[in-house]
Amino acid sequence: AQQGRVREKAYGKQRIYFADQEQLPAASDAELRALDGEIAALAARVQALQQSCRQMEAELRDLNGSMTTPEMGREVAELRRDCASYAERLERIKSATNHVTPEEKEKVCSEQKLYCKEWRRRKRMATELLEAILEGYPKSKKEFFEEVGIETDEDHNVTLPAAV
Repeated sequence: AQQGRVREKAYGKQRIYFADQEQLPAASDAELRALDGEIAALAARVQALQQSCRQMEAELRDLNGSMTTPEMGREVAELRRDCASYAERLERIKSATNHVTPEEKEKVCSEQKLYCKEWRRRKRMATELLEAILEGYPKSKKEFFEEVGIETDEDHNVTLPAAV
C-alpha cells in the first residue's frame, strides 16, 4: 500500500486492500472485444463439456443398473429351469385322465347354489324365530344362546359364499 501497488480503504476498524487499477494499462476496444469473444468461446466449450459429462453420467447409471454378463447367464438358466418345470406341469395336466366335464362342473355349481340358497333360507328362518323368542326373554341374547346351546356361524368363523 505504501508503494502504491495496492490501495487501502478503512471502514471503521476494518481495512480493505485491493489492486490499484489505475496502474494497469488500459485495454483498447479491440482487446476487450477479443477477450469477450474468448470468454464466449470458453463458455460454449464449458457448456459442451458439461453436456457431454451429463450424457456420460446417464450412460454410467444405465450400465450400473443393468445386469452383468454372468448375472444375465444365471437369469437365463433360471428362466429355462422355470420354463421346463412349467412345461412338465402342463404335460402332466394335459395327460391326466380325471378331467371334469363341463356338464359335471355345471351340475356341481348348480348344486352349490341350491345348497347356499337353502342355507340362507334356513338361517333367516332360525334368526326370525330366535328374535321372536328373545322379545319376551328377560336375559341377553348371548346368555340365551349359552343356556339353550345354540352355536352360530359367526362362533365358528363361517360365512356364506357370495351369491353368484
